[in-house]
Amino acid sequence: MLKDLTITEFLEQTASAEPLPGGGCAAALNAALAASLTEMVANLTIGRKEFQAVEDEMKKIAKTAADLRKKLLNDIDNDAQAYREVLAAFKLPKNTDDEKKQRSSAIQQAFKTAATVPLGVARDALKIMDLTSRAIAHGNQNAVSDGAVGVLASRTAALAALYNVKINLSAVKDPNFVEELTREGEDLENQVIKKEKEILAHIKI
Repeated sequence: MLKDLTITEFLEQTASAEPLPGGGCAAALNAALAASLTEMVANLTIGRKEFQAVEDEMKKIAKTAADLRKKLLNDIDNDAQAYREVLAAFKLPKNTDDEKKQRSSAIQQAFKTAATVPLGVARDALKIMDLTSRAIAHGNQNAVSDGAVGVLASRTAALAALYNVKINLSAVKDPNFVEELTREGEDLENQVIKKEKEILAHIKI
């Protein structure tokens, strides 16, 4: 599993001539890092007397961020598997009309999956930004810079994931599916960019 590689192994494999891990995997990893930094802000707040009033909120933020981190780690491998399924579909036999039909259907389904996985990453990246915003606003101010990096990582993850959505949708022939995911992707992109600006504008350096 890619998620079980050490940092060094993951980076070396990414840098190699192998196709995996690729951009989609990197997007999911960025989102997982953003979730980790959000947890960090919350955990550096929990247990401190001066933040007792927001302790319950910080515990909820830490728990939700931890759940998202674990989900996004799995998405590293989900994205890789989606790519493998695309390759496998193209390798299906196409000697008869029936085989051609089955191959075409498999290719289309594989590309739909390959677009759906990064869309989920983008959704989760936006959720993380909301959590980070709350952690920064009410949590330990000594960890604000870590939270800000988390916001930037979330933005990168979301925009990178949405780029992968667009790439895979370009091969999908179902107009309704393409329209639905394109519309949601554009909405997510606008929300992410707006949210990043709002959060960073309130951070005093």
